[in-house]
Amino acid sequence: MAHSDLDADPQRMYELLVQQVTWEADGVVSIRLIDTNGSELPRWAPGAHLDLILPSGKVRQYSLCGDPDDRAAYTVAVLREEHGRGGSREIHDSALVGRTMSVRGPRNHFPLVDAPSYLFVAGGIGITPMLAMVREVRRRGVPWRLVYGGRSRSSMAFLGELDRLGGGNVDVVPQDSHGMLDLDAVLAAVPGDCVVYCCGPEGLIRATEEQVDSRFAPDALHVERFGAASSSQCSERPPAESAGTGFEVELRRTGAVLDVPPDRTLLDVVRDSVPDFLSDCEEGFCGACEVRVLEGEPEHHDLLLSDRERECGDRMMICVGRSRSPRLVLDL
Repeated sequence: MAHSDLDADPQRMYELLVQQVTWEADGVVSIRLIDTNGSELPRWAPGAHLDLILPSGKVRQYSLCGDPDDRAAYTVAVLREEHGRGGSREIHDSALVGRTMSVRGPRNHFPLVDAPSYLFVAGGIGITPMLAMVREVRRRGVPWRLVYGGRSRSSMAFLGELDRLGGGNVDVVPQDSHGMLDLDAVLAAVPGDCVVYCCGPEGLIRATEEQVDSRFAPDALHVERFGAASSSQCSERPPAESAGTGFEVELRRTGAVLDVPPDRTLLDVVRDSVPDFLSDCEEGFCGACEVRVLEGEPEHHDLLLSDRERECGDRMMICVGRSRSPRLVLDL
């Protein structure tokens, strides 16, 4: 199976074999996926993730945490969340080795930008996208520092690998023995032209946003969330019933032309014609419903795309997005 152009289509699915599941920390396992025929997998860059379609049909997103130079396999890590939506429990409780899984991606909404130096702030399972970033900046010879917090050392994955990558640049802060991360002290020790990457619980992200906004350039901070943002940020997305006027959507591949009234989401209407269209969060933060825009001007309400990506207008998250133009043409 040729994979060279798979990442060109955010909705294209293919099958990978679960070669190995490894215990990484308390409640954390990594999953190594390979091509069923042993072919090389599509290239990816630090910050990319995969959509995994679980045996139950649930769709979940997991950051790639392996080595981008390893074209033979993809590796993701999954934290078991007892009070989550069930995807992580399914992965932890299922016998996956030797099974095939449907996959989409890689896709990247958390890219590593060029910078004179980097600070990586990770909380818990938020370490996963940082692993590939650390490998890359280390390869480039650019100054970097990683601050990694967690409940306890036993719950913090990949500590051994981080020590091998550059223990002197890594600060491990288990809460049970060291207390909470002192972000004020951490940020005071880095230069003003540093770029900051943060991934972890919402509380850590909000605290980092507040600290960075008062100290660094406007574009210095890059974050990746596991869930919806704070209520103040979510309030920027209007609910479907107050989202303005209706519009028309054309699904170019199927030929369907559909009306999207003010009281229905674009995703709901698309499913009238494409009932098996996959999505996950339906709140604009996971990226599972990303679609290419062929014509028209999308109205973005997601929490993923950057200002530059929104200005480009060539893709959108249809769970919360709408249209500024009378007609929107999607690559579906």
